[in-house]
Amino acid sequence: MPDFSDWIGRSVTRIDTVTQRLFDKYSATMAPFLFEPGDRIAPPGLHFGVAPPTPEADETGPDGAELKGVFLPPIPQSRRMWAGGSIETLRPLRHGALVIRTSTITDVRFKQGSGGEMCLVSVEHDIADGNGTAIRERQDLVFRDPPSEGVPPVGPDQKITADWQVDASPLLLFRFSAFTFNGHRIHYDLSHTREEGYPGLLVHGPLQAAMMLNLAADKLGYVPQRFDYRCLAPLYCGARFGVAWDAGVLRVIRSDGVTAAEGQVRARGTG
Repeated sequence: MPDFSDWIGRSVTRIDTVTQRLFDKYSATMAPFLFEPGDRIAPPGLHFGVAPPTPEADETGPDGAELKGVFLPPIPQSRRMWAGGSIETLRPLRHGALVIRTSTITDVRFKQGSGGEMCLVSVEHDIADGNGTAIRERQDLVFRDPPSEGVPPVGPDQKITADWQVDASPLLLFRFSAFTFNGHRIHYDLSHTREEGYPGLLVHGPLQAAMMLNLAADKLGYVPQRFDYRCLAPLYCGARFGVAWDAGVLRVIRSDGVTAAEGQVRARGTG
């Protein structure tokens, strides 16, 4: 297998401003599932749209995402998915802040899974304003080859008990892709998504994380210092999904009752 250890430590820095337009786009995308701190403070998850990668067309791969070999290593597996991550909020971003986002590759490793070899990549983001680091985030990505027989479709609808019931509509997926400047075709191009073995368009991993984080803040009355989460099963466009809270544990639940993602509220610095 390839050795990409020399890619660990590579970083890129981008600069952005937390504008009213970012506030408006995020609110329009997430409402009514949004914790609003008020006083020109950014709601949880808005950082996903701050200083995103903005590759030109010739810097994108066949899947529409940034071409591997630009920032991420040239991983041979073609299918990329969001595996999970961790969000540590030292303090919220504020309206008008100039933000510097430094993204660093911290781990690249191959492992054998039930569906074959996969590559796991971790990227850490330091999101700083004029007073220093405001948010630290780790994003975990997994790269696989498309399965030979495709991914099983969603099962029959079940009765879902959840605090929020969210319509996974094409409009929701489009708006979140636009907000984060995410060109990954699995979120809007059904033919490409089926080529990768999926029966339908996929709901973004960070969108699920943002939903869970906002529900946690709504229940607590404040944004938790640290939120860890992982994606467990594909979540598809076209059906409702639930977002549930249970004493600091959060879940995204598909229409067939399968848990698509789960999260945990933690105190800062805990494992």
